[in-house]
Amino acid sequence: MLAGLRPAGRATPPDLLVGLGAADDAAVYRITPDVAIVETLDFFPPVVDDPWTWGAVAAANAMSDVYAMGGEVLFALAIAGFPRELPKAIIADVFRGGSDKVAEAGGVIAGGHTVVDTEPKYGLCVTGRVHPDRLLLKGGLRPGDRVFLSKPLGTGVIATAGKDGHAPADVLAGAVASMLRLNRLAAEVARATGASGATDITGFGFLGHAGEMVTASGAGLEIHAGRLPLLAGARALAEAGHWSGGMKRNRRHVDAVFGERLRIDPAVPAVLASLLTESETSGGLLFSVRPERAAEVLDGFLRRGEECWEVGRVLAEPVLTVLA
Repeated sequence: MLAGLRPAGRATPPDLLVGLGAADDAAVYRITPDVAIVETLDFFPPVVDDPWTWGAVAAANAMSDVYAMGGEVLFALAIAGFPRELPKAIIADVFRGGSDKVAEAGGVIAGGHTVVDTEPKYGLCVTGRVHPDRLLLKGGLRPGDRVFLSKPLGTGVIATAGKDGHAPADVLAGAVASMLRLNRLAAEVARATGASGATDITGFGFLGHAGEMVTASGAGLEIHAGRLPLLAGARALAEAGHWSGGMKRNRRHVDAVFGERLRIDPAVPAVLASLLTESETSGGLLFSVRPERAAEVLDGFLRRGEECWEVGRVLAEPVLTVLA
């Protein structure tokens, strides 16, 4: 379907640093030797009932791709579709939630476009900036690097249970708080500690996005399942079968791409292995730094009042390994 976007004989502009040629989190275009524009777009249907929260989560999720490239947010355009009969007050709350979250990121909503649609959808086209020499890329893994994750997993299974009325209020509140937290600080720490490889964990699940890094880098990842943080209540809801529709599709995709290069220790509980392919919304940054700077990562998060978890290391062999 995308073949027409790469016409034969059409040269890629040299200032397009990241585009269709490399599957990454956002496009990057160099403006000057010191400034490049980061551009991304993301939108989705409601993941929670409260309209302000949906707008804010959608905005945080969209801006996360800028942070995954090592950038900072400048401004955004809203993209939305709403049923004609939806009360205007609800639509206003969705827009306000997105605007508040962009303001928290230091940016501003500068415009947008809305259409009539039978299913509500909202998101942002986000513009950011980054120094061209300080990009974080999916292909930036280096053998020997230590690997960190900035948010717990489990938003997908909790949100799915919440839609069915099966998520306890405190569990759902914990997932919402995680989805609302920006990856701004994580990007700052990653840049400050010399990270080169990074992505954010969203719709393709942990293994899907980790696999993208392996493919892009030509280096492997060894992940310790027991070190991966989970949101409170996520495992119990997973054991009860509250999976999203994306979980099995994500696992089939990872299996098809990696085959025997996907190595999951039989000692890893099946429910935990499935959680690693469950879709996430506004998940954390997964990034790698040189081993001598690993302590700086944890200290950087601690000094800023947030948590981070060391979850594995980068291998020379391009395999995706999950240990118990």
